[in-house]
Amino acid sequence: MIEHGGRLNAAVRRTGIPRGRWLDLSTGINPVPWPVPELPPRVWQRLPEPDDGLVEVIRDWSGAPSDAAVVPLPGSQAGIQRLPRLRRPGRVGIPAPSYAEHGLWWRRAGHQVVEFNMADSEDWIDQLDVLVCINPNNPTGNRIDPDVLLDWHRRLARRDGWLVVDEAFMDGYEGASLVPRSGPEGLVVLRSLGKFFGLAGVRAGSLFGPSGLCEELSEALGPWALSHPARQIMRQALQDTAWQQRTLDRLGHDTKRLQTLLTAKGLEPTGGTWLFQYCPHASAKALAEALELQAVLVRTFTTPPALRFGLPGTEAQWRHLEKALASLGLPG
Repeated sequence: MIEHGGRLNAAVRRTGIPRGRWLDLSTGINPVPWPVPELPPRVWQRLPEPDDGLVEVIRDWSGAPSDAAVVPLPGSQAGIQRLPRLRRPGRVGIPAPSYAEHGLWWRRAGHQVVEFNMADSEDWIDQLDVLVCINPNNPTGNRIDPDVLLDWHRRLARRDGWLVVDEAFMDGYEGASLVPRSGPEGLVVLRSLGKFFGLAGVRAGSLFGPSGLCEELSEALGPWALSHPARQIMRQALQDTAWQQRTLDRLGHDTKRLQTLLTAKGLEPTGGTWLFQYCPHASAKALAEALELQAVLVRTFTTPPALRFGLPGTEAQWRHLEKALASLGLPG
């Protein structure tokens, strides 16, 4: 199993600091989530039904065209794990660094995984059967222009290849999603409810792609893959456009605040999204350990060494982070 952010119990055991004192910035999840209402009893008592209108709501929210199939998922992780088994083993390109679960599951399905730097020459695309892109990238925050991605898709599709785009952090980037261009063979897009909506515990997401592939994926997932409560919450959250706009306005302010704070404390970000900032530093591991002693949990990366900071959600949490960063003693 790959380690991810959010391992707060382990940090409590390592340090002995009580759980209630911690500021967990390790996940990149919106700290001010969509407010889940009380659900009616029938949602807990009845099996989910696929014709409950959720797919239509997902289409309207995402801009998916009519010729693209939509598969509601129990978290985009479910798609990440099952997609590799829907294709014969081949050569799969994955950017480095990026979300490590992609490489893990393509390897487990017998594929040859090739890691590459996105800044390299594009000649490598013609040597691949599948190209996986995380856009915006996690953890660097780098974004790829949709026209570039569509050109890569055309090159892959000529050889029956796939372009798989993980858009878990795409919310709020107007015009950057490939979902409105989905539908053609070989183009697969994943979206998540967990990040922007702050509902990671619901385990809800969606996949957009050609109908044949989506039918195979639905069969692989089996009946009732997404729970009735998750479907109800997802449908309501996606329709709450007023909350989404208010949240985007707040995240714009908070992102600039986090960039300014990190830079002032000697950790200038080189990239990020609305929900996290990426700070390469040669002493990333030691800095993360020092922050743990201040009850601040961040995500650490080793190749290259870097830290990823999520957003605080309250003024008290902002003050907690500022004090912890000041204790590092880095030149600002």
